[in-house]
Amino acid sequence: MFSSLLGFTAVAVLLTVSPGPDFAVVLRTSLGSGRRSALCSALGIAAGCFVWGLAGAVGLTAMLSASQAAYDALRVAGALYLMWLGFQALRGAHRRPPEAGRDASGPAAADAATPGPETDRQSPLRAFRTGLLTHVLNPKVGVVYMSLLPQFIPHDAPVVATTLLLVAVHVTLGFCWLGGIALAVHRARAFFQRPRVRRRLDQATGGVLLALGAAVGVETAR
Repeated sequence: MFSSLLGFTAVAVLLTVSPGPDFAVVLRTSLGSGRRSALCSALGIAAGCFVWGLAGAVGLTAMLSASQAAYDALRVAGALYLMWLGFQALRGAHRRPPEAGRDASGPAAADAATPGPETDRQSPLRAFRTGLLTHVLNPKVGVVYMSLLPQFIPHDAPVVATTLLLVAVHVTLGFCWLGGIALAVHRARAFFQRPRVRRRLDQATGGVLLALGAAVGVETAR
């Protein structure tokens, strides 16, 4: 079991630091809503991992793989959601006044991490829901779990318990990585509070989310 955990941890590190929608969502949340909401977003992504891990343990991801229609429907829903998040980010960048954030100072402003327009702000609960939906609507996570986790489950080990243990390792690594991003952005808030920087980052994260959603949609349509 120890060697299995060690091997899976090495693979999980690579999966965790690979750029994707999770990184873009947490970065945008940290920029627009502050440290607390960004951590809640990372927590929602972690909860999404457990949803897919549990689904994989009971065979639901195998059913999705067997049913092309169900798999494609979930992918389309995920693509549309990513594109919607990207549209929101681009709209926030367009609506952001040039003088936004110049006078932000003090503890309250620090935790808010450069508040933009009110539509930009997310409560911790909403940020958690965004992170959760971003992950749950991505069937590739379930397929990766279904194909990867069995390789690290010893022959005589209980499948469900071991699967959840491996998922817990991945969740811990992911939360540390994404939480570190949220805290790093918070600590560098003086730089990120510059209106031009905020606008460019909103445009970049919005473009990435739109591109990811469009790529999934195109791949599904083929």
